[in-house]
Amino acid sequence: MTFRIHGQQAAVNLFDAGLKGRMHHAYLLSGPAHVGKTSLATQFAQAVNCLVPDNAPCGECGACIRIASNGHADVQTLAVDPESAEGPRTLIGIDAVRGLINSAQLRPYEGRMRVFIIQGADVLSVDAANALLKVLEEPPPDVLILLLTDNPAGVLPTVKSRCQTVAMRPLPEGQVEELLQAEHGVGAEQAHVTARLSRGCLGWAIEASRDPAVLAGVHQRTEKIADVVESGLEVRLAYADDLARRFQRDRAPAREELFLWLRWLRDLLLIQQGQNNTVANVSWQDTLERQARALTPHQTVRWLNQITETLEYLDRNANGRLVLDMLMLESPRLEVAGTPSPLA
Repeated sequence: MTFRIHGQQAAVNLFDAGLKGRMHHAYLLSGPAHVGKTSLATQFAQAVNCLVPDNAPCGECGACIRIASNGHADVQTLAVDPESAEGPRTLIGIDAVRGLINSAQLRPYEGRMRVFIIQGADVLSVDAANALLKVLEEPPPDVLILLLTDNPAGVLPTVKSRCQTVAMRPLPEGQVEELLQAEHGVGAEQAHVTARLSRGCLGWAIEASRDPAVLAGVHQRTEKIADVVESGLEVRLAYADDLARRFQRDRAPAREELFLWLRWLRDLLLIQQGQNNTVANVSWQDTLERQARALTPHQTVRWLNQITETLEYLDRNANGRLVLDMLMLESPRLEVAGTPSPLA
């Protein structure tokens, strides 16, 4: 059956080569959220433990089924525990990694290899990442470590250097639209809108097409962004405070909101360049066109660069409130409710 994932042929080829005898002991799967990292890592764990080696991963044997349902004794996943007894956490701590190290010393119980999938290599605490180095440097036999990250810049360089990096790329928008229609029964109009919003991440597009709450959540956050763009400094700073608090609680959704900002500003720039029919936020066309007229292309590009720099600062653990306040202070002002306000 082999690997079942769209648009990641380079990664599939690398893992296929590993199954044929050139396997690294640790891989770093890097790419945007919902691009397929977890699916591919799970299938690789299935492949090395599949009961039908000539057709691995078959997806149908007992081992493959148990791995898919998180019930296999030799496949373990580490991730941030937001509901730990000590309260919400934003990092994978050293205790979790110590548990991995202890488990790695054991022989496989029911399969051929022990596999450890680390969801969020960029959110390992410094102590946890340093502890992981020992098993990365001196891997026990029959152990495979798969580290996943949406933010490769946040991965400790010493950890990254001991892994083989597997870059996973977003799919072309047209391919996402075609797959939604052909394999998931999504209507043409919904597939078109969802693909535009997906940033090429098929997993997100599939989830959004199945659960109306996903698109509703995007609409709600986009509405807030549209309001903040046209608001004064007081509203902007209040928004920065709220986003900084959310970032402190859970980095991933807050980072995703900044990517929504990038998509909004990209749409403004496309309209300024006369490419109105290529915007992602198609349901916000009138608002986008109004805001695009109130900015120059230079201001829009500068604002895009400021959002990108903000993400980089946050990924380097800068003070979230300070960085987001600076973003709002330095971003251009638009005319609000017909009252002229000087553009920055």
